[in-house]
Amino acid sequence: MLRLCYIIIVSLPFILAYLIKAAYIKHHDDRYTEADRYRIARRAVSIMQHNGFIHTDIYGKENLPGEGGYVMYANHQGKYDALGIISGHEKPCTVLIDDKRSHQIITSQFVDLLKGTRLDKTNMKAQLQTILNIVNEVKNGRRYIIFPEGGYDHNRNEVHEFLPGAFKCAIKSKSPIIPVALIDSYKPFELNSLKPVKTQVHFLEPLFYDDYKEMTSKEIADLIREKITNTIKEACPG
Repeated sequence: MLRLCYIIIVSLPFILAYLIKAAYIKHHDDRYTEADRYRIARRAVSIMQHNGFIHTDIYGKENLPGEGGYVMYANHQGKYDALGIISGHEKPCTVLIDDKRSHQIITSQFVDLLKGTRLDKTNMKAQLQTILNIVNEVKNGRRYIIFPEGGYDHNRNEVHEFLPGAFKCAIKSKSPIIPVALIDSYKPFELNSLKPVKTQVHFLEPLFYDDYKEMTSKEIADLIREKITNTIKEACPG
């Protein structure tokens, strides 16, 4: 929390301008393309990284499909996870986020800027509709970040079980699945320090629909988790 508080203090002029800009965009949606919104979002991430002494090494960008929609499934470590992925993902993408976590100031505006999707975990009917909406968006070329662990609680570099239902978005849209391994992504906002930190984002080889169409959602979840876990073990052998 120390680093987050420090970032807010030193970035206050930018944050105020960002909040005003985000509100303006929300009320003038037709004036801004998805690329415009994403460029503003990445600029915000870049300033946060600079002011918070955070460096993220990006690996495997060549594994990202050049065209069409896809779903990135990543392990979950903390508040920085999606920001780290976005910092290394050049084409516009968005995020699926727990509705309860999405309404904090700055976070809410960021989700709106990306036209992200909020998931109400208390309402099964709403969850099903949310999945169908994402399926249609991915079919139409959007790229999503989803965290199939369903949350984080001091996970650090340990990968918990993946929820098979999270993979319905990719299965039903018949889209590529991109495993994303996050390493040390908890450090920026979990460690009570202002010392420079380094995180890693690994975009792994995609799984195309023909690769997984005969598999169950549980088998897909286990396979993606295994790929991410093995990448973390190779990068952090100790």
